[in-house]
Amino acid sequence: MSINFQPKVDVVIPTYHPDTAEVRKLLVRLTEQTVKPAHLLIINTEESFWNPEITRGIEAAEVFHISKVHFDHAGTRNMGAGFSNADYILYMTQDAVPADKKLIENLLLPFRKPDVKISYARQLPKPDSGIIERFTRSFNYPDRNHVRRKADVPRFGIKTYFCSNVCAMYDREYLQEMNGFDEPCIFNEDMVFAGRTIRDGGEVAYAAGARVLHSHNYTAVQQFRRNFDNGVSQAMHPEIFRGIKSENEGRKLVGGTARYLMSSGRAYLIPKLIIQSAAKLIGFRLGRMYRVLPESVILSCTSNRSFWSYVSPDDMD
Repeated sequence: MSINFQPKVDVVIPTYHPDTAEVRKLLVRLTEQTVKPAHLLIINTEESFWNPEITRGIEAAEVFHISKVHFDHAGTRNMGAGFSNADYILYMTQDAVPADKKLIENLLLPFRKPDVKISYARQLPKPDSGIIERFTRSFNYPDRNHVRRKADVPRFGIKTYFCSNVCAMYDREYLQEMNGFDEPCIFNEDMVFAGRTIRDGGEVAYAAGARVLHSHNYTAVQQFRRNFDNGVSQAMHPEIFRGIKSENEGRKLVGGTARYLMSSGRAYLIPKLIIQSAAKLIGFRLGRMYRVLPESVILSCTSNRSFWSYVSPDDMD
């Protein structure tokens, strides 16, 4: 190893309707890391969807079952952290797979700097991803490391707080000191916590050498729903997002994607890009104004209906 300490790392993975082969592949690759995790803590929603074959023979794996009504993007991850006494907690999603054996090692490297409290990985597109999704991954996850701090907010805006729990490592003691992720949470628990960390004087590192395979081929409707929830999450946390424009980054992404499609001879995909981008923007703006929307409209827009079963829009002022 190229770091001068031997930390203990636990991995927390929320699952729901897990694909047996995919999640088993994730767990096996985690056990093959140069820095091996002490525990693989799986918080599975609905035991009836779980196949014991997923963890067969993997001694580090522990499975905890919860019901769907108890799942929360923040609360479920906080629950996982509660089972850990490790130095660092690595959060992953069930559809991300380490690209090599140095994922954990490379995520640990930024913590040599004492102000770094979070380190997150580069996401590479899976082989079945479309060309637009591939460009989006390269836009959001470049091949160079960087560290963001409070002084970067005027220059980078909302990108200062960018972080993804698809694959992100946290200093466990700091996570505990900050009382974990804010609950309840419909979306963006990672960026909200990163924002709190940066405002608290901490730093968030992007470790480009830590790589996972993760991508989606979302439809325009799915993009609309996800971005509606994104808008809700930002409206819920004005202390983090007030005065910071998200649309600026969206415009850069759309413009860059359009130029790439044209230069690569795929201009025929620009109408698809326009439709998807419009769906994202409309969904996001509606989400930002969720407080004035009828509950029936909220439920028709969100991708997380169960969230609204235990949280009323009136309770989120």
